[in-house]
Amino acid sequence: MILDKAPALDDCMAFASTPGSLTAIHQPNCAATVWQRKPLPRFQDWIDRLPPDQLPKARMVLRPEAVCDALIDISRQCGTPDCSERNLLIEDASALASIFASVMKSAYLRLRFDVINSNACRKFHVDAVKARLVCTYRGTDTQYGLSEDGHDPEQIMTVPTGSPTILRGTGWPETPLSGLLHRSPPIADTGETRLLLVLDPIEDPEKEAETAYIH
Repeated sequence: MILDKAPALDDCMAFASTPGSLTAIHQPNCAATVWQRKPLPRFQDWIDRLPPDQLPKARMVLRPEAVCDALIDISRQCGTPDCSERNLLIEDASALASIFASVMKSAYLRLRFDVINSNACRKFHVDAVKARLVCTYRGTDTQYGLSEDGHDPEQIMTVPTGSPTILRGTGWPETPLSGLLHRSPPIADTGETRLLLVLDPIEDPEKEAETAYIH
């Protein structure tokens, strides 16, 4: 799959077709890196047809090696049907957690599975974290663009559904900021439901008191 992107973005983003591309986030001036991939048609058809109340929902802090077992339990609690497609979802999210933890050299991650049917995070922004991995399994994926003087981007691009993206946040030590902003797509009143995986590196899990904490 080739991602349609504006030429000006080439200087601050990396695009490739393998998970190894995500390590490019450590390259100078690389504000985001995208693993371009196309979901299996049978998986996409299954997750797109699933009733929204059966999609997995979660917020927890855990070691990456604990993600698979945690998501199995969460899927059961949320009523996600036990089938090969559910296994694919769990395995993929677990693999992304392992890859992201390795890229960020983080022993713990904050994991969120968000089910969204409103205009969540509709304003263009930079996340208040060091870096964040996002992957939309269902619905329209993350939108992004370059900002001039803090204004919304004039040209808005959209990551293909199912393509994991790592975005630098305000906590990344390299300055100045690139001007790359992103947002969740505005979907209010469209009937669309998104399933979004969000991963953040965590330095001190004991400070995450508001979140489930799994060893």
